Amino acid sequence: MDARHKGEHDGGVFVVTAMPERASRETEGGSRRLILDHAARLLRNGGYHQTTLREIAEAVGIRKASLYYHFASKEEIVEAVVNDGVRFVHEAAVAALAAKEGAPPRERLEAAIRAHLAALHGHGDYTSASIKVFTFGTTPAPESVRAVRRAYEEVWRGLIAELQQAGTLPASRSPDALRLFILGALNGSTDWYRPERFDIDALAREFAALLAPP
Repeated sequence: MDARHKGEHDGGVFVVTAMPERASRETEGGSRRLILDHAARLLRNGGYHQTTLREIAEAVGIRKASLYYHFASKEEIVEAVVNDGVRFVHEAAVAALAAKEGAPPRERLEAAIRAHLAALHGHGDYTSASIKVFTFGTTPAPESVRAVRRAYEEVWRGLIAELQQAGTLPASRSPDALRLFILGALNGSTDWYRPERFDIDALAREFAALLAPP
């Protein structure tokens, strides 16, 4: 059945619209993102314990009970924020490496660093929250969070193996230690990076030069 305007007749055929349903889905998606945006900011500033559902609801401008229309619990909100934070960086790094497919290993290293930094600071509330909220209170992070973190770590494991094989990074060094050092240094920039003081491209070149001098 064609769907245009609710209650309209078209040549004697009653036409039912799907537009209100679509609008409802779009509104729901927008509301969900708004909740996550505010939750990410609160988690970035206050961490897991200090961020409450009441604070999130007040920041969004809705009743606390309305949050349950979109999320079953505080943990589910935090899980979504943390997963998005890691996903933003993961997708950026994968795209940057794909764009540099076949390039010299050092160029690929610099591209991955640049992408990580750009996503890290371009989605600051989400990425900072994903770094700050490593555990969910007294319990470990949910499996979905650990899975997205492992997936991103695998990107760097593969890149480090490539760099060591090419001699760009010393083969005698522990790949796990290198990965932890690199990601720790990049993520640590959330404490001191200021866009008015540092340029992402220049910063990526400096990081790459420290790891693998030209």
